[in-house]
Amino acid sequence: MDDLRISSARADDYLARIGARRPARADAEALRDLHRRHLLTVPFENLSVHLGEDIVLDAEALTGKVAVERRGGFCYELNGAFAALLTALGYPVTLLAARVFGEDGPGPLFDHLALRVETPQPWLVDVGFGRHSEYPLRLDLSGEQEDPGGVFRISETPQGDLDVHRDGVAEYRLEQRPRALADFELGCWWNRTSPKSHFTRSLVCSLLTEKGRITLSGRTLTVTEGGSRHEEELPEDAVPAAYREHFGIVLDRAPELKADTDV
Repeated sequence: MDDLRISSARADDYLARIGARRPARADAEALRDLHRRHLLTVPFENLSVHLGEDIVLDAEALTGKVAVERRGGFCYELNGAFAALLTALGYPVTLLAARVFGEDGPGPLFDHLALRVETPQPWLVDVGFGRHSEYPLRLDLSGEQEDPGGVFRISETPQGDLDVHRDGVAEYRLEQRPRALADFELGCWWNRTSPKSHFTRSLVCSLLTEKGRITLSGRTLTVTEGGSRHEEELPEDAVPAAYREHFGIVLDRAPELKADTDV
């Protein structure tokens, strides 16, 4: 798709960012490696929401934020950027809209962006959902799929959508109609501006590690390794250093959760 095109030089910068070589073939093995490397190096974060930074949904801006600025992002940014990289590497990529499940069932469409990637087998690729699968999931298998991130199952609804479950809990409902980046602009705007949005009401930066996960939520640093979990409340002046040390994010000021987002 035209809106996913990036230069070869930008793709090389992106590969360097995630510590990957340009694959010889756009196959499933390379896709699995790229997916996990992305999760280990590019954090899921919503800092732009609280730093007053604009979020532009085009391939150059999204890949620039990841590859050049060495930042992360949330679903529209991470999966949008990864889609551009995979397209540059020769993978057929389709953008899919999803509705995230909450207490009352699935939320609004365009609440989440995920990817369908062909190798030629169809895969669900998602590096922008926070805690999720470490590797791509087969979209054409209805049984359980074991992954380091949990046991996943993808089932088709009577309407032809796909429900994605992790450990028996529904995470999101995928619409199978192809979309473009521009289709997600309204959802992205709502999630970064509405006082009802989870992203305006929380401040999070989270990254998969070889042993578990590390998350900075506000000033609370949480490290999970295996079955152990350690939480530490950081002094305010230690927060920028924590972003730099644990996530490679260099900021000129610490983001602040706005009190006026409460409803």
